[in-house]
Amino acid sequence: MNTLSEVSPVVARLVPESERVKFIPGMFAGRVYYEQSVFGFLDQICEQYKGARWHFYRLSNGGFYMAPDLDEQLKLSISLDGYSGTVSADAAGIIACLFILCAASAEVHVDALSDHFHWLREFALDHPESRAIFMAID
Repeated sequence: MNTLSEVSPVVARLVPESERVKFIPGMFAGRVYYEQSVFGFLDQICEQYKGARWHFYRLSNGGFYMAPDLDEQLKLSISLDGYSGTVSADAAGIIACLFILCAASAEVHVDALSDHFHWLREFALDHPESRAIFMAID
């Protein structure tokens, strides 16, 4: 039995350019609405977000996430839970992905969506901005 000290942290690896087109559809058996939902959610919660190229990340535990390729800190205001704060673009992408995965899994009851939510949540636990991420999704 593994103790907590023996458990390896979840690692994120950037999806290579050559795999980007098939990456998200491959995660959800062709359901590409996910990507647009994440973009739209970040647009709703971040006034300064005006679109960007996004990075896709594969997680070592089977999960994934997307994050905008932006260098500046993003101010988020989430009316759903009253969160307001400033985070990196990476953390903003994780927050948007967690919200959309949660909403989608509740709506369509597909186990893969719930699995991906939990895998990303596990990764977020060790993220440098984990406190802000969990405050935002609470």
